[in-house]
Amino acid sequence: MELRQLRYFLVVAEELNFSSAADRLNMTQPPLSVQIRQLEEELDVVLFERTTRRVKLTAAGRAFQESTQELLDQLRSNVEDARRAAKGEWGRLALGFVPSATTENLPPILRNFRAHFSDVRLDLHELTPEQQVRDLRDGSLDCGCFYLPFADGYPFGDRNLMSAAISREPLVAVLPPGHRLAARRKIQVSDLADEPFVLVGGHSGQGLREIILEQCRRGGFVPRVVQEAALVQTIAGLVASGVGVALIPASVRRIQKTGVTYRALQDEPLDVEMGLIWARENDSPVLAGFIDVAKETNALLSPPDGTAVQVCAEKDA
Repeated sequence: MELRQLRYFLVVAEELNFSSAADRLNMTQPPLSVQIRQLEEELDVVLFERTTRRVKLTAAGRAFQESTQELLDQLRSNVEDARRAAKGEWGRLALGFVPSATTENLPPILRNFRAHFSDVRLDLHELTPEQQVRDLRDGSLDCGCFYLPFADGYPFGDRNLMSAAISREPLVAVLPPGHRLAARRKIQVSDLADEPFVLVGGHSGQGLREIILEQCRRGGFVPRVVQEAALVQTIAGLVASGVGVALIPASVRRIQKTGVTYRALQDEPLDVEMGLIWARENDSPVLAGFIDVAKETNALLSPPDGTAVQVCAEKDA
């Protein structure tokens, strides 16, 4: 059975006249009659009652007309879906992110992506960087979003990951209630040398952790870590509880914690980059569209005076 035979059948079923159906199909009547006969033989049913005066659908023909029309409609829909999927206009994108990405960096990208690709299903997952890298490796995530490693390193040492920065911001100090340095407008990193530190957890290659440790090294000390936490928001909460001090990205200041004081660093603070991360072998058109939207969004968000912290330069992670 061929698709063209099904299309021929539907036209004859609509016209109930072989001559008229042949005209619609731009063919002569004899070949059309042969195709319908072959279809009936293959199905082992009579689809049409034929007399010299008229052509009429049998009960089997009426049932076959309905199911065949549904089949061809579904096929057309499938073809259109496939074409749209090839252009990234239809499908699914699984995106992992750390909570701090939702403070200011990710929301405008998601809004613009939904506006341009409304038929793509977004599956959003709040995950630690370690969980995101695991899921990127096994293919359950298309894209991750977390702080990139220091000095153009590879996220978690994985050369099979690509990345693109979506924001850049400095580190700031977080002080607990009543801290001796809270009265200053800016502080030196070295002022924190003897303080108990709350540090983001993870291992070598975890971007934010490495950048904070490097900032301390440039201040002439190794932090005395008394507590680690997976999430930046948790770190701010622990500082508010008096556990210690911390260095965190400046955007986290938007999260209000009672009693916590944020202070800029007087010496040159290192920049922290939030980035999109994906597997090198992932050739999904939907993913490519999402990365393009991220680039366009950050270009729109950049102020004209050159003070923008938004960037989106794709690189081998």
